Amino acid sequence: MKVVALVSGGKDSCYVMMKCIQYGHEIVALANLLPVDDSVDELDSYMYQTVGHQIIVSYAECMNVPLFRRRIRGSSRIYACRHQKLSYQMTPDDEVEDMFVLLSEVKRQIPSITAVSSGAIASDYQRLRVESICSRLGLVSLAFLWKQDQTSLLQEMIANGIKAILVKVAAIGLDPSKHLGKDLAFMEPHLLKLKELYGSNVCGEGGEYETLTLDCPLFTRARIVLDEFEVKLHSPDSIAPVGVLHPTVFHLEKKGNADSSSLEEEPGLVFEVQGDGPNPPESTRQLDNGIADVVGQTRTRVNLSKTGKDNTFSICCWLEDSSESSTGLKEDLETVLTEIESQLSKHGVSWQNVLYIHLYISDMSEFAVANETYVRFITQEKCPFGVPSRSTIALPLVQAGLGKAYVEVLVANDHSKRVLHVQSISSWAPSCIGPYSQATLHKGVLHMAGHLGLDPPTMNLRKEGAVAELNQALTNSEAIAEAFRCSISSSAILFVVFCSARTKESERNQLHEQFVSFLDLAKSSRRVANVIDPIFLYILVPDLPKSALVEVKPVLYVEEDEKTDDETRQGQLGEGDYSCWGYKPEKWHQDCLQTRVIDGKICLNVLSISAEVMRKLDEPSGDEEEQLKRVSRFCVNPLNKTLSENSFSWQDTTSLRIHFSTSLGVSVERLSDIFETAFKVLNEMSGGGVAFNGLKEPIFNLVPVLGAGNTSASLDNIITCELFSLRS
Repeated sequence: MKVVALVSGGKDSCYVMMKCIQYGHEIVALANLLPVDDSVDELDSYMYQTVGHQIIVSYAECMNVPLFRRRIRGSSRIYACRHQKLSYQMTPDDEVEDMFVLLSEVKRQIPSITAVSSGAIASDYQRLRVESICSRLGLVSLAFLWKQDQTSLLQEMIANGIKAILVKVAAIGLDPSKHLGKDLAFMEPHLLKLKELYGSNVCGEGGEYETLTLDCPLFTRARIVLDEFEVKLHSPDSIAPVGVLHPTVFHLEKKGNADSSSLEEEPGLVFEVQGDGPNPPESTRQLDNGIADVVGQTRTRVNLSKTGKDNTFSICCWLEDSSESSTGLKEDLETVLTEIESQLSKHGVSWQNVLYIHLYISDMSEFAVANETYVRFITQEKCPFGVPSRSTIALPLVQAGLGKAYVEVLVANDHSKRVLHVQSISSWAPSCIGPYSQATLHKGVLHMAGHLGLDPPTMNLRKEGAVAELNQALTNSEAIAEAFRCSISSSAILFVVFCSARTKESERNQLHEQFVSFLDLAKSSRRVANVIDPIFLYILVPDLPKSALVEVKPVLYVEEDEKTDDETRQGQLGEGDYSCWGYKPEKWHQDCLQTRVIDGKICLNVLSISAEVMRKLDEPSGDEEEQLKRVSRFCVNPLNKTLSENSFSWQDTTSLRIHFSTSLGVSVERLSDIFETAFKVLNEMSGGGVAFNGLKEPIFNLVPVLGAGNTSASLDNIITCELFSLRS
């Protein structure tokens, strides 16, 4: 990609340019923001470093690249009180809008630019604002230093030729009179010592110091020589004095064959950007007549399900398919999302309340079409508390008699969620460029997006096969978990692993063993005392995004301070009379069910019905209809019993997915009727004690798959029930 680099003069913004080139990108322009008054060294800003701005104009000559500059007119105080929030909304007269105007002009003059680089390492405040600007301008944010180990990063910068000096100090152990103007390599041992003594950030991410780069491998024409400078003391504090370096005299020293006579400031390489920039685009979506017509035509095909919990619940929407009403993916997805939007409104919530979205489509070759439709409904403007996490899977929808799009949303009626949404391409974890996030934390449950085996800095799939993709996906998931101060090796409740039908059987058989090995190694390195034993669910599907072979969707428990009272729930069905269920209890029944109860708050159940189990439940004289009824009741009863024994009720259900294999050869409508009947029987047997809040829709959603199982080597489940309950 062609890149405009945001440069402050610091080591980070210069080194990230070097990383861009390492990953095959091209720096075609520089962009810099500086104070209105040249005599001012530093602005009171959370966003910009401006110390040494007098020298930045020389970068254009040193690199032979055009430099665009704008003087900062906006206020740095508008968002000062909110700098810790993991979201950003555009506000007039904010200093961030100066960057928007600057980059808008760069893009206007150099239309081929598609990306912006920045030196963000740990500041969410800075990263989020750069990403917001990039999103509005249709540019990609590149932040290859993001979340890198600072000690290693500092050593790497020095080893790779970053020649920088300290131009500001503001921390214990740093003295303006001693350390300003000192070379970074000279200061490295002292900075490492300060980290050991006081926990200082060795790269200065806590504001300990700032630097000015005078030379690096990108300066092909010349290096900067600082001849004279003044030390300005801002605070004479005896413990952590604050001072800045004010450059007064400097010159350029040519490199190689560069003509020294040409090393004067060339006006043709430096552009001053003024004005207010383009008008902001409309952020709201109107339902145009085309969408309204499609929705009207297909509404008779709409089917819904909803769980009964009041404060955290799932809504699912899918379409019945028929030759007379068949439409394309775009039309089906528009209908489904419009219906879900309507249902959210009926329940007093909106897209901003959505925690997670499962997007199922019939054909992964139309992923781009699905994404374009999706982003018309779910936008960052509509989700000020953070966009939902998402997984996108191709399912045999048409084969199961459904439409081409199927959506499930997990909703909370509060605004307490914490969202991690990093849109910048970095070496940390794969970016989410668009309105979907890496992970969402709500009430102690960390819902991670579906993760592919992508190499973060290149965003390319690992090429060595399914096992390599799995290891990379787990590595990416672990990096995201660490952002929430937990680990997939010790905090995971559930791993759902989607396996593409294109995966070779020999490779697929190895996945579970490799998965367990990865987790065991991570556990041994962390030495965590309390480790959750997760449930594994492998699901065979037709295809995955980017033609990946594996997608991993972890669900973690992140312990919170608040405790939930472990009150006993009454009125549930216990052992009872099994005669009406059509089977008698046997010891092997318990082998079908996996349960995890966490701190009395979470009850997770995965019930597996394989072909062998179906044969055991069958009666010689029974027909197919009766067999399915027995299977449905066999599913409902142990789930109910487990909830009861652990003081949960069906009203605690946040999601109930019934994955069924298309090899079953039964329509969704028929299977839905059978399971609804099983729940009615359950309610009658409990004397009405199993209440579902008077819901008209079923509490479960049926998900057609090619196969499922507890290990990757055995995907012969005909039906798999995945029940998640939350007490709060």
